[in-house]
Amino acid sequence: MATKISFTPTHNFPPRLGNFAKYPQTIPLYPLQPLNVSHRNCNLKAGSGSAAAAKVQALKEDLIESLNSDASADSATASFPSSSKLVLVVGGSGGVGQLVVASLLTRGIKSRLFLRDPEKATALFGVQDNEKLEVLKADTRNSADLDPSMFEGVTHVICTTGTTAFPSRRWDGDNTPERVDWEGVRNLVSALPPSVKRLVLVSSVGVTKFNELPWSIMNLFGVLKYKKMGEDFVRKSGLPFTIIRPGRLTDGPYTSYDLNTLLKATAGERRAVIIGQGDKLVGEASRLVVAEACIQALDIDFTEGNAYEISSVVGEGPGSDPQKWRDLFEAAQNQ
Repeated sequence: MATKISFTPTHNFPPRLGNFAKYPQTIPLYPLQPLNVSHRNCNLKAGSGSAAAAKVQALKEDLIESLNSDASADSATASFPSSSKLVLVVGGSGGVGQLVVASLLTRGIKSRLFLRDPEKATALFGVQDNEKLEVLKADTRNSADLDPSMFEGVTHVICTTGTTAFPSRRWDGDNTPERVDWEGVRNLVSALPPSVKRLVLVSSVGVTKFNELPWSIMNLFGVLKYKKMGEDFVRKSGLPFTIIRPGRLTDGPYTSYDLNTLLKATAGERRAVIIGQGDKLVGEASRLVVAEACIQALDIDFTEGNAYEISSVVGEGPGSDPQKWRDLFEAAQNQ
Protein backbone atom coordinates (compact mmCIF):
# COMPACT_ATOMS: atom_id res chain seq x y z
CA MET A 1 0.00 0.00 0.00
CA ALA A 2 1.40 3.41 -1.01
CA THR A 3 1.99 6.07 1.60
CA LYS A 4 0.60 9.56 1.16
CA ILE A 5 2.13 12.67 2.60
CA SER A 6 0.55 15.86 1.61
CA PHE A 7 2.56 18.24 -1.68
CA THR A 8 1.54 19.01 -4.89
CA PRO A 9 5.54 9.18 -16.63
CA THR A 10 8.24 10.37 -19.07
CA HIS A 11 5.86 9.86 -21.95
CA ASN A 12 2.20 10.08 -22.88
CA PHE A 13 -0.11 7.38 -21.64
CA PRO A 14 -3.07 6.23 -23.74
CA PRO A 15 -5.99 8.59 -23.09
CA ARG A 16 -8.31 5.78 -21.99
CA LEU A 17 -6.12 4.46 -19.18
CA GLY A 18 -7.93 6.76 -16.80
CA ASN A 19 -9.98 9.93 -16.48
CA PHE A 20 -8.02 12.51 -14.56
CA ALA A 21 -9.24 15.89 -13.40
CA LYS A 22 -7.25 18.93 -14.50
CA TYR A 23 -6.60 21.88 -12.21
CA PRO A 24 -5.62 25.49 -12.86
CA GLN A 25 -1.95 26.28 -12.43
CA THR A 26 -1.97 29.17 -9.96
CA ILE A 27 0.37 28.46 -7.04
CA PRO A 28 4.08 29.30 -7.56
CA LEU A 29 6.33 26.38 -6.73
CA TYR A 30 9.87 27.72 -7.18
CA PRO A 31 11.18 31.28 -6.72
CA LEU A 32 13.45 31.24 -9.75
CA GLN A 33 16.47 33.51 -9.62
CA PRO A 34 17.95 35.25 -12.68
CA LEU A 35 18.73 32.69 -15.31
CA ASN A 36 21.88 33.63 -17.13
CA VAL A 37 23.60 29.88 -19.78
CA SER A 38 27.27 29.86 -20.67
CA HIS A 39 28.51 27.34 -23.15
CA ARG A 40 31.65 25.31 -23.30
CA ASN A 41 32.45 23.97 -26.77
CA CYS A 42 29.60 26.09 -28.14
CA ASN A 43 30.09 29.45 -29.84
CA LEU A 44 26.96 31.20 -28.58
CA LYS A 45 27.01 34.84 -27.54
CA ALA A 46 24.56 36.85 -25.50
CA GLY A 47 22.23 38.73 -27.79
CA SER A 48 22.74 36.42 -30.75
CA GLY A 49 19.96 34.41 -32.33
CA SER A 50 16.63 35.31 -33.84
CA ALA A 51 14.47 38.30 -33.09
CA ALA A 52 12.15 35.96 -31.24
CA ALA A 53 14.99 34.95 -28.92
CA ALA A 54 15.74 38.63 -28.21
CA LYS A 55 12.12 39.23 -27.27
CA VAL A 56 12.20 36.21 -25.01
CA GLN A 57 15.33 37.55 -23.28
CA ALA A 58 13.66 40.90 -22.69
CA LEU A 59 10.58 39.19 -21.31
CA LYS A 60 12.78 37.05 -19.08
CA GLU A 61 14.46 40.09 -17.54
CA ASP A 62 11.15 41.82 -16.88
CA LEU A 63 9.68 38.70 -15.30
CA ILE A 64 12.69 38.03 -13.11
CA GLU A 65 12.75 41.62 -11.88
CA SER A 66 9.07 41.31 -10.97
CA LEU A 67 9.55 37.97 -9.26
CA ASN A 68 12.58 39.12 -7.29
CA SER A 69 10.92 42.33 -6.14
CA ASP A 70 8.31 40.49 -4.13
CA ALA A 71 10.31 37.34 -3.39
CA SER A 72 10.56 38.18 0.30
CA ALA A 73 6.78 38.07 0.58
CA ASP A 74 6.48 34.65 -1.01
CA SER A 75 6.45 31.66 1.32
CA ALA A 76 8.19 29.63 -1.36
CA THR A 77 11.38 31.70 -1.13
CA ALA A 78 13.31 29.28 1.05
CA SER A 79 17.06 29.81 1.36
CA PHE A 80 19.14 26.87 0.27
CA PRO A 81 22.52 25.92 1.77
CA SER A 82 25.60 26.35 -0.37
CA SER A 83 26.57 23.29 -2.38
CA SER A 84 29.76 21.83 -3.80
CA LYS A 85 27.86 19.62 -6.23
CA LEU A 86 28.27 19.65 -9.97
CA VAL A 87 25.10 18.04 -11.31
CA LEU A 88 25.04 16.73 -14.86
CA VAL A 89 21.50 16.95 -16.26
CA VAL A 90 20.81 14.84 -19.35
CA GLY A 91 17.56 15.71 -21.10
CA GLY A 92 17.54 19.25 -19.68
CA SER A 93 15.42 20.73 -22.47
CA GLY A 94 12.55 18.27 -21.91
CA GLY A 95 9.49 18.63 -19.70
CA VAL A 96 10.98 17.31 -16.45
CA GLY A 97 14.61 18.16 -17.19
CA GLN A 98 13.85 21.80 -17.83
CA LEU A 99 12.30 22.09 -14.36
CA VAL A 100 15.25 20.25 -12.80
CA VAL A 101 17.65 22.80 -14.30
CA ALA A 102 15.51 25.75 -13.18
CA SER A 103 15.37 24.43 -9.61
CA LEU A 104 19.11 23.73 -9.48
CA LEU A 105 19.76 27.31 -10.59
CA THR A 106 17.40 28.53 -7.87
CA ARG A 107 19.36 26.55 -5.29
CA GLY A 108 22.70 27.87 -6.52
CA ILE A 109 23.84 24.38 -7.51
CA LYS A 110 26.21 24.31 -10.46
CA SER A 111 24.87 22.32 -13.40
CA ARG A 112 26.18 20.92 -16.64
CA LEU A 113 23.81 20.07 -19.49
CA PHE A 114 24.18 17.64 -22.36
CA LEU A 115 21.98 18.87 -25.20
CA ARG A 116 21.74 17.86 -28.85
CA ASP A 117 21.05 21.50 -29.66
CA PRO A 118 22.81 23.83 -27.17
CA GLU A 119 21.00 26.87 -28.53
CA LYS A 120 17.89 25.62 -26.75
CA ALA A 121 19.58 26.33 -23.43
CA THR A 122 20.04 29.99 -24.32
CA ALA A 123 16.41 30.30 -25.32
CA LEU A 124 15.16 28.54 -22.19
CA PHE A 125 17.52 29.68 -19.44
CA GLY A 126 19.17 32.85 -20.67
CA VAL A 127 22.92 33.50 -20.49
CA GLN A 128 24.88 32.10 -17.52
CA ASP A 129 28.55 32.10 -16.64
CA ASN A 130 30.41 28.84 -16.11
CA GLU A 131 30.02 29.09 -12.36
CA LYS A 132 26.30 28.43 -12.73
CA LEU A 133 25.63 26.48 -15.88
CA GLU A 134 27.69 24.78 -18.57
CA VAL A 135 26.16 23.51 -21.78
CA LEU A 136 27.85 20.85 -23.90
CA LYS A 137 26.72 19.50 -27.23
CA ALA A 138 26.14 15.75 -26.85
CA ASP A 139 23.71 13.06 -27.94
CA THR A 140 23.56 10.03 -25.66
CA ARG A 141 22.35 7.91 -28.57
CA ASN A 142 25.86 8.18 -30.01
CA SER A 143 28.53 6.80 -27.68
CA ALA A 144 31.24 8.67 -29.62
CA ASP A 145 29.73 11.96 -28.40
CA LEU A 146 30.49 11.12 -24.78
CA ASP A 147 34.13 12.00 -24.33
CA PRO A 148 35.54 11.36 -20.82
CA SER A 149 36.53 15.02 -20.48
CA MET A 150 32.85 15.98 -20.55
CA PHE A 151 32.35 14.30 -17.16
CA GLU A 152 35.22 16.08 -15.44
CA GLY A 153 34.23 17.22 -11.97
CA VAL A 154 30.69 15.79 -12.16
CA THR A 155 29.51 14.63 -8.73
CA HIS A 156 25.86 13.76 -9.44
CA VAL A 157 23.78 12.91 -12.51
CA ILE A 158 20.07 13.30 -13.25
CA CYS A 159 18.88 11.63 -16.45
CA THR A 160 15.42 12.68 -17.66
CA THR A 161 15.64 11.66 -21.32
CA GLY A 162 12.62 10.10 -22.99
CA THR A 163 10.33 10.12 -25.99
CA THR A 164 6.70 9.32 -26.71
CA ALA A 165 5.36 5.80 -26.24
CA PHE A 166 3.62 5.83 -29.61
CA PRO A 167 4.90 7.01 -33.01
CA SER A 168 4.84 10.79 -33.21
CA ARG A 169 6.83 13.70 -34.62
CA ARG A 170 9.16 13.31 -31.64
CA TRP A 171 10.33 10.06 -33.21
CA ASP A 172 11.78 11.97 -36.15
CA GLY A 173 15.53 11.58 -36.48
CA ASP A 174 15.61 8.10 -34.96
CA ASN A 175 14.31 9.33 -31.61
CA THR A 176 12.54 6.07 -30.77
CA PRO A 177 12.17 4.41 -27.34
CA GLU A 178 14.83 1.86 -28.24
CA ARG A 179 17.35 4.54 -29.18
CA VAL A 180 16.55 6.91 -26.30
CA ASP A 181 15.43 4.79 -23.34
CA TRP A 182 17.73 1.84 -23.96
CA GLU A 183 20.73 2.73 -26.11
CA GLY A 184 20.98 6.30 -24.82
CA VAL A 185 20.84 5.25 -21.17
CA ARG A 186 23.31 2.41 -21.79
CA ASN A 187 25.77 4.76 -23.50
CA LEU A 188 25.51 7.38 -20.76
CA VAL A 189 25.95 4.93 -17.89
CA SER A 190 28.88 3.25 -19.63
CA ALA A 191 30.65 6.60 -19.94
CA LEU A 192 30.12 7.80 -16.35
CA PRO A 193 33.20 7.82 -14.11
CA PRO A 194 33.14 5.66 -10.95
CA SER A 195 33.54 8.82 -8.86
CA VAL A 196 29.87 9.77 -9.44
CA LYS A 197 28.14 9.91 -6.05
CA ARG A 198 24.59 9.34 -7.31
CA LEU A 199 22.79 8.75 -10.59
CA VAL A 200 19.06 9.48 -10.63
CA LEU A 201 17.22 7.96 -13.59
CA VAL A 202 13.65 8.91 -14.48
CA SER A 203 11.81 5.83 -15.75
CA SER A 204 8.09 4.98 -15.56
CA VAL A 205 5.50 3.08 -13.61
CA GLY A 206 4.55 -0.23 -15.22
CA VAL A 207 8.03 -1.21 -16.41
CA THR A 208 7.93 -4.54 -14.57
CA LYS A 209 4.49 -5.39 -15.98
CA PHE A 210 4.79 -4.48 -19.66
CA ASN A 211 3.29 -7.82 -20.72
CA GLU A 212 0.16 -7.29 -18.61
CA LEU A 213 -2.92 -5.19 -19.35
CA PRO A 214 -3.22 -2.24 -19.46
CA TRP A 215 0.56 -1.83 -19.58
CA SER A 216 0.88 -4.04 -22.66
CA ILE A 217 -1.07 -1.37 -24.56
CA MET A 218 1.38 1.25 -23.40
CA ASN A 219 4.19 -1.05 -24.48
CA LEU A 220 2.96 -1.73 -28.03
CA PHE A 221 6.10 -0.05 -29.41
CA GLY A 222 8.38 -1.18 -26.59
CA VAL A 223 8.70 1.94 -24.43
CA LEU A 224 8.26 0.13 -21.10
CA LYS A 225 10.45 -2.78 -22.17
CA TYR A 226 13.28 -0.44 -23.17
CA LYS A 227 12.94 1.63 -20.01
CA LYS A 228 13.22 -1.57 -17.97
CA MET A 229 16.33 -2.55 -19.95
CA GLY A 230 17.78 0.86 -19.12
CA GLU A 231 16.95 0.37 -15.43
CA ASP A 232 18.57 -3.07 -15.41
CA PHE A 233 21.75 -1.70 -16.98
CA VAL A 234 21.92 0.99 -14.29
CA ARG A 235 21.48 -1.63 -11.56
CA LYS A 236 24.35 -3.72 -12.93
CA SER A 237 26.68 -0.77 -13.47
CA GLY A 238 28.02 -0.64 -9.94
CA LEU A 239 27.19 3.08 -9.72
CA PRO A 240 25.15 4.40 -6.78
CA PHE A 241 21.69 5.02 -8.24
CA THR A 242 18.08 5.95 -7.51
CA ILE A 243 15.27 5.27 -9.99
CA ILE A 244 12.17 7.50 -10.05
CA ARG A 245 9.13 5.99 -11.78
CA PRO A 246 6.42 8.62 -12.35
CA GLY A 247 2.86 7.97 -13.39
CA ARG A 248 1.25 9.77 -16.32
CA LEU A 249 3.00 13.14 -16.50
CA THR A 250 1.00 16.34 -16.02
CA ASP A 251 1.80 20.07 -15.67
CA GLY A 252 3.67 20.97 -18.83
CA PRO A 253 5.77 20.13 -20.61
CA TYR A 254 7.11 23.68 -20.43
CA THR A 255 9.19 23.26 -23.55
CA SER A 256 8.23 26.36 -25.52
CA TYR A 257 10.03 29.72 -25.43
CA ASP A 258 7.36 31.05 -23.07
CA LEU A 259 9.45 31.92 -20.01
CA ASN A 260 6.36 33.36 -18.38
CA THR A 261 5.02 29.82 -18.29
CA LEU A 262 8.25 28.34 -16.95
CA LEU A 263 8.88 30.93 -14.25
CA LYS A 264 5.33 30.71 -12.96
CA ALA A 265 4.99 26.96 -13.30
CA THR A 266 2.86 25.41 -10.56
CA ALA A 267 1.38 22.09 -9.61
CA GLY A 268 -2.11 23.57 -9.22
CA GLU A 269 -4.04 21.74 -6.52
CA ARG A 270 -2.20 18.45 -7.05
CA ARG A 271 0.71 19.10 -4.69
CA ALA A 272 0.36 16.08 -2.42
CA VAL A 273 2.80 13.28 -3.17
CA ILE A 274 2.36 9.53 -2.99
CA ILE A 275 5.50 7.41 -3.13
CA GLY A 276 5.47 3.62 -3.31
CA GLN A 277 7.63 0.66 -4.21
CA GLY A 278 7.02 -2.60 -6.03
CA ASP A 279 5.53 -1.02 -9.17
CA LYS A 280 2.02 -0.91 -7.70
CA LEU A 281 1.13 2.76 -8.11
CA VAL A 282 -1.03 4.12 -10.93
CA GLY A 283 -2.21 7.64 -11.64
CA GLU A 284 -0.69 10.97 -12.57
CA ALA A 285 2.51 12.72 -11.55
CA SER A 286 3.18 16.43 -11.85
CA ARG A 287 6.40 17.14 -13.72
CA LEU A 288 7.17 19.68 -11.01
CA VAL A 289 6.90 16.99 -8.34
CA VAL A 290 9.04 14.57 -10.36
CA ALA A 291 11.75 17.20 -10.83
CA GLU A 292 11.80 17.94 -7.11
CA ALA A 293 11.91 14.22 -6.25
CA CYS A 294 15.00 13.81 -8.44
CA ILE A 295 16.84 16.65 -6.72
CA GLN A 296 15.87 15.53 -3.22
CA ALA A 297 16.94 11.93 -3.90
CA LEU A 298 20.50 13.10 -4.53
CA ASP A 299 20.97 13.77 -0.80
CA ILE A 300 18.93 10.98 0.81
CA ASP A 301 21.36 8.18 1.52
CA PHE A 302 18.90 5.33 1.89
CA THR A 303 17.36 5.92 -1.54
CA GLU A 304 20.56 4.54 -3.05
CA GLY A 305 19.94 1.27 -4.90
CA ASN A 306 16.16 1.67 -4.87
CA ALA A 307 13.33 2.40 -7.31
CA TYR A 308 10.31 4.46 -6.28
CA GLU A 309 6.98 5.04 -7.98
CA ILE A 310 5.54 8.53 -7.57
CA SER A 311 2.19 10.20 -8.21
CA SER A 312 0.49 13.49 -7.35
CA VAL A 313 -2.92 14.05 -5.79
CA VAL A 314 -4.95 16.99 -4.51
CA GLY A 315 -3.61 18.41 -1.26
CA GLU A 316 -0.73 20.25 0.34
CA GLY A 317 2.72 18.76 0.11
CA PRO A 318 6.41 18.85 0.97
CA GLY A 319 7.42 21.61 -1.43
CA SER A 320 11.22 21.71 -1.27
CA ASP A 321 11.45 20.71 2.40
CA PRO A 322 14.22 18.06 2.66
CA GLN A 323 12.85 16.48 5.85
CA LYS A 324 9.36 16.04 4.41
CA TRP A 325 10.80 14.36 1.32
CA ARG A 326 12.99 12.18 3.48
CA ASP A 327 9.89 11.11 5.42
CA LEU A 328 8.08 10.30 2.17
CA PHE A 329 10.84 8.08 0.84
CA GLU A 330 11.35 6.43 4.21
CA ALA A 331 7.64 5.67 4.62
CA ALA A 332 7.61 4.01 1.18
CA GLN A 333 10.41 1.67 2.23
CA ASN A 334 8.74 0.78 5.53
CA GLN A 335 5.48 -0.44 4.01
